[in-house]
Amino acid sequence: MLILGIETSCDETAVAIVKDGCELLSNVVASSMDLQAQYGGIVPEVAARAQIEYIIPVLAESMKQAGCTWTNIDAVAVTYGPGLGGSLLVGVMTAKTLGQIYDKPLIPVDHVQAHMAVNFLTKTSLNYHLPKAPLEFPALCLIVSGGHSQIVYYLSPTKYEVLGKTRDDAVGEAFDKVAKILGLPYPGGPSISKLAKQGDQKTYQLPKSRLENPYDFSFSGLKTAVLRLSQQVIGKDYTFPSLKIAQHLSDQQKADIAASFEYTAIETLLEKLIKAEQEFASKNIVITGGVSANQYLRTRAKELFGAKVHSTDPKLSTDNGAMIASQGSQIYMKNKKLVDYKSLQIEPSLQM
Repeated sequence: MLILGIETSCDETAVAIVKDGCELLSNVVASSMDLQAQYGGIVPEVAARAQIEYIIPVLAESMKQAGCTWTNIDAVAVTYGPGLGGSLLVGVMTAKTLGQIYDKPLIPVDHVQAHMAVNFLTKTSLNYHLPKAPLEFPALCLIVSGGHSQIVYYLSPTKYEVLGKTRDDAVGEAFDKVAKILGLPYPGGPSISKLAKQGDQKTYQLPKSRLENPYDFSFSGLKTAVLRLSQQVIGKDYTFPSLKIAQHLSDQQKADIAASFEYTAIETLLEKLIKAEQEFASKNIVITGGVSANQYLRTRAKELFGAKVHSTDPKLSTDNGAMIASQGSQIYMKNKKLVDYKSLQIEPSLQM
């Protein structure tokens, strides 16, 4: 069984092919991140235009890397939400065209669920370090990225309960906004983590959100606290423009703020995961999504949960086609949500 996966929910254009739900045959990603960095964040129109340009070459390269033809492909999986409308449309229209031309069933995939599904991959000849053992259920999953922060309890690959989610900013979005305050380049996650290594995470005490649902997240207050702290450090009040703060901060002050922010953000995530682990029986704990590439998060999770932590290669944490093909494989094996190419539509605001 070969499933081809297409991912275009944000600024990546990605295609991958997965065999039998566990073996990654190809994974090709083209990103417009360098273009987006010029604007300090994602510009939807720029992303969609780049994806129109990239999608056919990326598709061809993925087929070549896997050494297969359309005769071998059983179905096409594609992200239909959530994400940027224009970007989703590029992927879905491509999938619908391929479905019509090659008479292949289509599998609509929820992008957020797919971040979990990439952890089902255990075999590949490509340059990725995958888990040696398959994921066991029930499993707790912390999904953390630029647009999503949530804890999900999985009873099977396709049966789950969302325990909590962000009420405002996702943790990845908070990393991006704090990086901008500190004058660091986009994307904010890697920039903050690199600088934090030179700082002291205990220099500044920053607040952690407390919500009625103990598994919900809120990072808007933390982001604002960093802004107010930065203004205070340079001796300015709340009216001082955020984009002018960085030029008044010393290198050490920036490093200490970055370290204190990273510590608070990551510990907030882990405190809620600890509570969930105490309440819900689990055989594995999965931390996935773009922010899961954060080394401090990975190290602390291993310290807290030991061998229960099930981690895939950090290069597969960010958006990619492998996760879509993997989730598509799980759906295909259950024979659910297969659709005719004419009826597939995008859902930019899709919720798990």
